[in-house]
Amino acid sequence: MPPWRSLLFAAFFFSILIQTGVLAQDYDDYGGGDEKSGQLPKAAQSCNGIFLTYDFLSREREYPYVKNATAQSYAFKSTATVLNTMTEDLKAWSIFIGFQHREILVSASGAVITDGTDFPAHVENGTSFSGSPQADLLNAVDTAGDLNQMMVKIDITGTLFGVKPPGIPMPKTIKLQNDGFKCPKPALKGSQMYVCCVKDKKSKTKKLPPTKFLPRRYGDLTIAYDVLQAYGNNYLAQVTLDNNHPLGRLDNWNLTWEWKRGEFINSMRGAYTLKHDASECIYGVAGRFYKDFDFSNVMSCQKKPIIADLPPERANDTQIGKIPYCCKNGTLLPPTMDITKSKAIFQLQVFKMPPDFNRTALYPPQNWKITGQLNPEYTCGPPFRVSPMEFPDPSGLMAKSYAIASWQVVCNISRPAPKKSRCCVSFSAYYNDSAIPCSSCACGCPDTDTCDPDARAALLPPEALLIPSENRTAKAKAWAKMKHFALPNPMPCWDTCGVSINWHLASDYRNGWSARITIFNWEEYTFRDWFSAIQMPKAYDGYEKVYSFNGTKLTTPKNTIFFQGLEGLNYLMPETDGKNPTKDPRLPGKQQSVITFTKRRTPGIDVPRGDGFPARVFFNGGECSLPDEIPRGDGHRLRVSLLPMALAAVVVFVSLMGDLF
Repeated sequence: MPPWRSLLFAAFFFSILIQTGVLAQDYDDYGGGDEKSGQLPKAAQSCNGIFLTYDFLSREREYPYVKNATAQSYAFKSTATVLNTMTEDLKAWSIFIGFQHREILVSASGAVITDGTDFPAHVENGTSFSGSPQADLLNAVDTAGDLNQMMVKIDITGTLFGVKPPGIPMPKTIKLQNDGFKCPKPALKGSQMYVCCVKDKKSKTKKLPPTKFLPRRYGDLTIAYDVLQAYGNNYLAQVTLDNNHPLGRLDNWNLTWEWKRGEFINSMRGAYTLKHDASECIYGVAGRFYKDFDFSNVMSCQKKPIIADLPPERANDTQIGKIPYCCKNGTLLPPTMDITKSKAIFQLQVFKMPPDFNRTALYPPQNWKITGQLNPEYTCGPPFRVSPMEFPDPSGLMAKSYAIASWQVVCNISRPAPKKSRCCVSFSAYYNDSAIPCSSCACGCPDTDTCDPDARAALLPPEALLIPSENRTAKAKAWAKMKHFALPNPMPCWDTCGVSINWHLASDYRNGWSARITIFNWEEYTFRDWFSAIQMPKAYDGYEKVYSFNGTKLTTPKNTIFFQGLEGLNYLMPETDGKNPTKDPRLPGKQQSVITFTKRRTPGIDVPRGDGFPARVFFNGGECSLPDEIPRGDGHRLRVSLLPMALAAVVVFVSLMGDLF
């Protein structure tokens, strides 16, 4: 073969190889390649539901470098996808990823953490993601198979610990959290995990007619975000807070959220932001697009503004007031107390950034959080689109007007974690000289260098409950010495709670019994319209009367008795100085009342052995920490032993009489 023919053949052969390689690359780019490339696996083709994937992409060793492999940190990147393969839309998608390697997430594009946790987020026990801005996934039929509308991709970056190459740090599981779906155990192939979640035919989820929006949900606290007016570069929104829980409450509420698209608040009515700083607009993205805008009077340029209610004296202010249900100093009472004070409303004018300069480009803020003064902790979900809110027509005619767009945020009360309560309970009883104080570190311990946060609280003389916890150590030691109690070394930490409640079992007789409840305020804050509630599973039916409070039996929560101050006595005053401030401890504000119960409607109740003590206690909506034990008394043990002692006496008496006769 001539040399030129050999060269021609070699060139032709290499051109074929190059074309084949290009085709193979194109095939991989469109999802037909190896599953390790991060593309959808073939299993997606047979899924009639919601197909989820998690792909671990890469990791890089982080400083500091340590020899202990379990302590070494790695920066990692991964992706998760949610694909709708059904013939119907998926509204407000939410997925759970079961991280298990002490992961700390730094960012997640295309989604938000469902409970509003800020980055960096510690997610070692797993976390849930919700869609933002793409909260709904449309179906293939209505979109001609447009994956941009059917699927969302989450790019995740963060830090993990302890899994060095070649180990692959995969999550325990991935699953869809929307109601009415079931997910099998996910498949795991190398660095990819995937699962097809399908409709659960046995699900008891109420089937609703197909609509464009999700139905509104019930929550302990619901927040409505309604767009009332829309323009090209700005819109007017109204925010409505509704307290629905019979024991829920907020005092001096602070509401915050996160703008995801560069928005800023130009003006507000019915509320205000705690920080006014135009520099964040002037030197930020807003300043580049609104070059002739006067930012000096802008309400807030913060990405995460903190919003507070107006005081009552600004209710009729024509510039920032004149909004229904506003201006109560941030107080949201439960509907069981006052339905008119369980709602708050404010309005805000929001300016947008490109590319959202279209009146229909409307996006709510994300990561909603709300807090109060010594109130329960609320966990809020992401906003989801609902049908436009109805309003009475402003003309006064029998007509209705509608919002342009509406979203709902649902917040629910979370039970406090151990040692993170905001109030606590102590127990005492007429048959025991000692009072059982609040649990150690019931409300947290800022300093544990000189005390044991895990030791059982030291018993006290009852009068010691009237002095601040930091002044009780000497009393506890003297009482232990007098009563021959053993004390640990170091001493147990005290409770550090701002509000404490003493439940004292005052009496127990054949037909009834009584208790005394005392509420102590150790804060420098006056609680107006305070309330407390106790849950008494065994004694609820026997409740008769409370003498110095208003008392109401509630059906929800079950077996709960609700207390609030009488008119004129609805203020729980703050802590004050003692008679001689230089040596006397400070004195708490307090409210006290006796409560009576009958035994006619609670046969078999055993008051001193636990039935006379509350199972749960609440103050202003927050659940209080309970002691680890209840008072015990020899008096009751003596009472139980009276019968055998009497029988023994009878036996002795009979035997003596027999000897005499």
